[in-house]
Amino acid sequence: MKLGLSSFAFGWAIATHGSASFTADTLLDFAVAHEVQVIQFGDNLPLHSFAPAALDGLARQAKERNIAVETGARGLTEEHLDRYIEISQRLDARLMRFVVDTSDYEPSVDSIVGIVRNALPALHAARLTLGIENHDRLPCATLRRLMDTIDDANVGICLDTANSLGAGEGLREVLHHLAPVCVNLHLKDFAIERLPYLMGFTVSGRSLGTGQLPLDETLRAVVKHGRCATAVIELWVPPESDPEATITKEAAWAAQSIETLRSALAGLAV
Repeated sequence: MKLGLSSFAFGWAIATHGSASFTADTLLDFAVAHEVQVIQFGDNLPLHSFAPAALDGLARQAKERNIAVETGARGLTEEHLDRYIEISQRLDARLMRFVVDTSDYEPSVDSIVGIVRNALPALHAARLTLGIENHDRLPCATLRRLMDTIDDANVGICLDTANSLGAGEGLREVLHHLAPVCVNLHLKDFAIERLPYLMGFTVSGRSLGTGQLPLDETLRAVVKHGRCATAVIELWVPPESDPEATITKEAAWAAQSIETLRSALAGLAV
């Protein structure tokens, strides 16, 4: 399993400065400096907003630096999926991750099945795997039934270790249902803490290995099924009072998380 880094490891840097300052080159340079094998673009740095020449330049630079690119998008419509298959081919990506919903679009399970099945010939021709991410709305059992219905080697789950908390589901339940069909792993560490007045909890992000995510258990649960090629770091970084301090913290968390994952992946091979 290859070590990957997502643009969602730099959510504050991108949101604060925008793509004019935090560019694809910024993500690529960070990956090179920290010997990361894969970069994944999420919808916070949307590839469909890039000019064709910029996509070609990214593909060229990534190839020259021996870094694989994975694509990502939000809003699983037929048109958007077709657009990202084309973008993925342009970048020689092997994995394309999709969040199904947007703020005003929540397709039914039957609609999702139809959209994905219509795209299967194009996915096969492009030698491209689609990873549908577990998110807040759809329970993991529903996502597993979705995968079993589609039943195609080029379609699986992008398993995020924290997102399903929003659906009231714990990690071990998610792993039980989705690890066998996981084609991409989003490693996002977190802490769940009781509020001082004892009535309720907060969920907040942590750098990898410092929260409650059972990293080794998660990796073993996924890798034994043989479908997941990349483990990608994402971060939920609690902000500081100063935006620049938050961005500095975010970069430090990313660097530390990379080393934690590198060590964990090396342990899998022992």
